[in-house]
This record gives sequence, structure tokens and C-alpha cells, in this order.
Amino acid sequence: MSFTVAIVGRPNVGKSTLFNRLVGRKLALVDDTPGVTRDRRPGEARLVDLRFTIIDTAGLEQSGPETLQGRMWAQTEAAIDEADLTLFVVDAKAGLTPADETLAEMLRRRGRPVVLVANKSEARGSDAGFYDAFTLGLGEPCPVSAEHGQGMLDLRDAIVEAIGEDRAYPPADDEAETDIDLRSLASDDEDEAEPAYDDTKPLRVAIIGRPNAGKSTLINRFLGEDRLLTGPEAGITRDSISVEWDWRGRTIKMFDTAGMRRKARVQEKLEKLSVADSLRSIRFAESVVIVFDATIPFEKQDLQLVDLVLREGRAAVLAFNKWDLVDDPQAALADLREKTERLLPQARGIRAVPISGQTGYGLDKLMQSIIDTDKVWNRRVSTARLNRWLESQQIQHPPPAVSGRRLKLKYMTQVKARPPGFMISCTRPDAVPESYLRYLTNSLRNDFDMPGVPIRLHVRASENPFENRKKR
Repeated sequence: MSFTVAIVGRPNVGKSTLFNRLVGRKLALVDDTPGVTRDRRPGEARLVDLRFTIIDTAGLEQSGPETLQGRMWAQTEAAIDEADLTLFVVDAKAGLTPADETLAEMLRRRGRPVVLVANKSEARGSDAGFYDAFTLGLGEPCPVSAEHGQGMLDLRDAIVEAIGEDRAYPPADDEAETDIDLRSLASDDEDEAEPAYDDTKPLRVAIIGRPNAGKSTLINRFLGEDRLLTGPEAGITRDSISVEWDWRGRTIKMFDTAGMRRKARVQEKLEKLSVADSLRSIRFAESVVIVFDATIPFEKQDLQLVDLVLREGRAAVLAFNKWDLVDDPQAALADLREKTERLLPQARGIRAVPISGQTGYGLDKLMQSIIDTDKVWNRRVSTARLNRWLESQQIQHPPPAVSGRRLKLKYMTQVKARPPGFMISCTRPDAVPESYLRYLTNSLRNDFDMPGVPIRLHVRASENPFENRKKR
């Protein structure tokens, strides 16, 4: 990316709508309620021939620094300081307010390049608000409609004029592109030969849990800075925010998600949008960390979240946060291990780590557990080993006889990884009891060292090579 642009403005002027328009996807939550956006969200923007990094921010609400609105504005100021250019969005339909004038004065004092954007200019009666924007002293406003995509060419010209053509169009590095293409082709060839685990590939990790479990605090501790908005209030996070950092030389892309309550309690439209965004992050992640509150662990919602992650086929790790508030750590740890084995039988051997996002206790052990679980999630077993194992299992525990006829398990192979999936060819797949499939799944988990990851085991009928031949 050539440069960074921050979108600022008072609440409900259309900043997130403009952000979604520029990135080409509905990444940021959009609603008529003012103050939906709280954290700063980065994205890769495409505007005609421009490519740059765009940052969506919270709206300006003047309040004390200790309040939630004050902490939101601190995040916006950090985005302005990080950006090379600021898009100051005003509402041409509603006109200017004192908050717009306050923000314009603050931007003038900083001396950074600013492009004034008059959004909602397609509305009837927006001309008065457009001409009032000249009084802010930030140059000629650019009329756009983020909802309908109008005025994007004028916005592109304004950005190029403000940032300069040298920054807007950096020289292309053809050699770097060629190297990347060659590496990608080589990796594709290796995938066909069942490659070993690649510990240099970036890892996508989603952090989920109930509200106020300490997810954002945990990620801030990993980053070593107050990147995400935190506080004593429950449900602060609304958007799923992604951050990148390095752990022992490996790139980790971590997604902070909104807290998910029980489905019956989710009534408001905005909370439904937040939960849907969290579910989308789970589906696109590779590993998922379910954050428990160690002071009140194993609530019904916690167990449902673990079950959801396993049904989606993700690599799951449990993190018991707020361990610094536990009075008797040894007794609590023994109790948590017993409850984990008893309440989560579908994920035997799942890794559980006591941590403290506030003090940093146990974070290295948590990251190591994530890496180890991801290795198991990507594991492949050769067909020869699987068939030897299947033969020994049938000797130790033969398949049951159904209607007086013994089931025959003939052949087994692994059809996929991420998560591990296996296929067994047998005589009558419909007659194989679920109890015997559970026995095979648990034996697979123990004999091939696959703890804590979902295992998919399917049965199918073997093909008859003489089925389609005509009788003489």
C-alpha cells in the first residue's frame, strides 16, 4: 500500500458506509443508530486506480477521557496520527454542527493533509449543507454519496491532489511480483505431494467468548499497546477487528470479535449484526480461542460456543482468563481439568490454558498451544498406516452383526485435512452403528495423537466393478 487514509467525522455521517464503499465489501457494521463504530478498523481500499490503506474510526463525541466516548476518541486520534491523509466527512443533508467545527479546528492545528467530504449530497436540500462546509476553512468540499457510489471520481482527484502524485502512484516493483508468483507456483506443486507442516505461513486466529470475558484486553497484551478499545463495560466491541503481529518469527493475524450472548437474549438489530460478524470471523479463521472467565467458567453459553467451533471444523483452544483473580489456583486448575473432560466429551484432549490478559500470565503457553493444535489440525496420515490400524481395530473390537450379517470394513483413507477427514469403504454403510463410529473416532484420536480437534469419519459402500456389465 502506498499511503494510509483515516476517515473521521461526527457520529452518523456515513463514515462506515464510505469505508465499505472504498474496500468493496461490507466489512464495517452500518446502522442508523449513531455511534455504531467504536474501534478503528483498517482495510485495503481501491478507488479507480488508487490503492491505499483506509482506517474507519469512531465519531467525535466530546466527553471526559475516562468515559467510553473519551476512550473511543483516543482511538480516533491514534488513527489520525498514523494516517498520511484524513478524510473529514460531514453530513450535507443535516448541515454543520458545533462538533464539525471543533473537529475541523483540531485537524487544522495538526497540519496534516485533509480532504473535506460532503456525504449524502444526493439528498434533496443538501445544497445548503454543501455550501456551509466552505466555512470550515479546509478547502473545497467534495460532494459524494457513499450509499449510492456517486462522486467517487471527484474524491479520487481530491485525494491525489492532497497527497501528491508521487505518494499516490509509487513505482511498481516487478521483480518482487515475479518472486511471489514463482513461490506460489512452487507451493501449489508441493501441496499435491502432501507437504509437511509449514510453520512460516501466517496463522489466522479468532478470539471469541461471552461479553466482558477479556478478549480485547488479551489482544492488547499480545500487541503491547492499547490497540483495541477496552473498559469495565460489557459489550464494548462490536466489529470484528483484525490485527497482525509476529510471534517468534511467525505472522499471526488475530481477530477480535464481539461478545456472544445466548441467542434468546439477542434482540436488538445492532447486536444481531455484531454476532453475525463474529460468526463470519470463526468461519474464516484457522484456529479459534474460546475465552472463559475463570471466576465463572463453564456457563451454558461457553459450552455452546465450544460446540459451535467444533461443528465448524476449527482448531479450538480454551483460555481461562482472569487467572489473577482466582484465590486457590491449584484447586481451581484441577477442577477445570475435570470439568473440561466431563463437559466436553466431543473434544477429548482439547488444550486449556490459564491466562491473565491484565498481567500477561500464560500468554506464551497459550500461543504454543495454538500452534500445536494447528499442527494437529493440518495433520495427514498415510493410507498404509490407516489400513494397518483399521485391521487391528477390527481384530480387537469387531464390527457388530446387523440382522445376522457381519459388517466388513475393507479400506480406509484420509480424504482431507483442516480438520482431518477419513473415509471407510464397507459393505453396508447405512447399517454401521453410531456407537462403533464413535469408537473408531476416539481410537483415531488416541493412536494418531490428534487431541482436541474435530475428526470427520464417513463410511461409504465399496464399488462393484461388475455392476454395469451385462449378463450373457
